[in-house]
Amino acid sequence: MRVSSTSPDDAPVGTDEVPVDEALVRRLLAARFPRWADLPLSPIPVPGMDNATFRLGDDLSVRLPRFPRWAGQVEREHTWLPRLAPHLPLPVPEPVAMGEPAEGYPFAWSVYRWLAGENASGADLADPAGAATELAAFVSALQAVDATGAPGPRWSNAFRGVPMGDARDSLASEARVLPKIEAMKGLADTDALTAVWEAALTAPAWQGPPVWIHGDLGTGNILLADGRLSAVIDFGTLAAGDPAVDLLPAWNFLPDEVRGVYRAALGVDDATWARGRGWALAGSLPVPDDPYYQDPVRAAAALRVLDQLVADLG
Repeated sequence: MRVSSTSPDDAPVGTDEVPVDEALVRRLLAARFPRWADLPLSPIPVPGMDNATFRLGDDLSVRLPRFPRWAGQVEREHTWLPRLAPHLPLPVPEPVAMGEPAEGYPFAWSVYRWLAGENASGADLADPAGAATELAAFVSALQAVDATGAPGPRWSNAFRGVPMGDARDSLASEARVLPKIEAMKGLADTDALTAVWEAALTAPAWQGPPVWIHGDLGTGNILLADGRLSAVIDFGTLAAGDPAVDLLPAWNFLPDEVRGVYRAALGVDDATWARGRGWALAGSLPVPDDPYYQDPVRAAAALRVLDQLVADLG
């Protein structure tokens, strides 16, 4: 496995994807948790990029990192989710057991309680304004939990929560964002996108103490049941840092007509809102040669978010 970099917070990591399939998961279960080895097992309908997730029986799921960079997320979730869950108004993943590297698979992995609900967009919300208020209450409750001893932004959470303009290899580093904006020429107004980015960079930094952040509140990590919020999942990017990153749902999940409801419920100032736009921009820039955006539905959704960010800047 190639070693690509070393972080002061995490062990050296490689870059190669680790293949994960049902046969491997069966072997891991048989070796570590034989009581679950014969339960029905199937991949979830909408797979993630960083982890492979399988439903196990009726009540459990199995989640395994695909890449070395995300291996540290397993311990983070097992350590902190049980402490955070009692303070949060929506269900979050409940760790049941942690598996060890085995059967040629090199990382720790997790078994969780199954959470009912479906990945959906803001267009599927039965009550958009109510959902905006409810999601803001969830974020506020998370931020209110004592962050003493919490992990800060680090390599294995992609440095979510760092200050805007931080040089570390985050989603929102200039080294990543500027080439992506340049690659959008012919697909979007790159001058307008640059203006959104520069507004985020020049906004005053977060002056408060680091607060708990989810770090990746996208449509894939917010579950709905009958058009209503039912759970928030995937806390692998959990950290304590700048809360601006958790404004992402204002542009990538909630309908634009209730964006102000979300902002008002969180009491967000202009500087934090501008930095939040920067994080949303960084996470929505589709690069033509990125395999993730070869899916025309995902690419179209990303372009819609970019349009909303430009419009929001005014």
